[in-house]
Amino acid sequence: MTGTRVGRLWTWRWRRSPLRRRSDLVEAWIVLTAWLIALAGSLLAGLTTADAVNRGLDQQRAERRPITAVLTQKAAGSTSAQAVDDSHVWAGVRWTAPDGSSHIGRTEVRPDTPKGTPVAIWTDRQGQLVSKPLTPGDAEFQADWTGALAAAGAAGFVFGGAQLARAGLSRRRLRQWEEEWMRVDTRRGGRTG
Repeated sequence: MTGTRVGRLWTWRWRRSPLRRRSDLVEAWIVLTAWLIALAGSLLAGLTTADAVNRGLDQQRAERRPITAVLTQKAAGSTSAQAVDDSHVWAGVRWTAPDGSSHIGRTEVRPDTPKGTPVAIWTDRQGQLVSKPLTPGDAEFQADWTGALAAAGAAGFVFGGAQLARAGLSRRRLRQWEEEWMRVDTRRGGRTG
């Protein structure tokens, strides 16, 4: 019996009733449409975003190459202002790009690493210093979470729009009730019959 009452409660706007207003039916259609668009739209947005992020990270992995660079200075200690954390500090390095040009830059190394020590760095196709690309597992994780956030954002956008439309209907419905009460309220000079 409880299941029947719950079913009737959710579908009351769809049933014919002398108390149902046109705005109740419009609101029911808004809610149904919002749910359908939110489900389909968020699924599409999530999958599309995850695929785009995954392809971008795959392209990064394909374009970035590890090479060996040489420290141009002794790395500072872990307590210096150049410390990234307890295990790494920033230090200058020099490397030769695949086209033979020489480059300099800064990368993270262990504290107190002596000058001239070879270190592994990552470069792009032009030989510019870049960060290490994500592993395939980390890339998949990032793509999945970005897709989930995009799906949630799309659903939130649709539900927000539906709530705005429902709020407009509620304001209109309250104005109509106010006008009807003004016509029947005898305390304000209205007529009852």
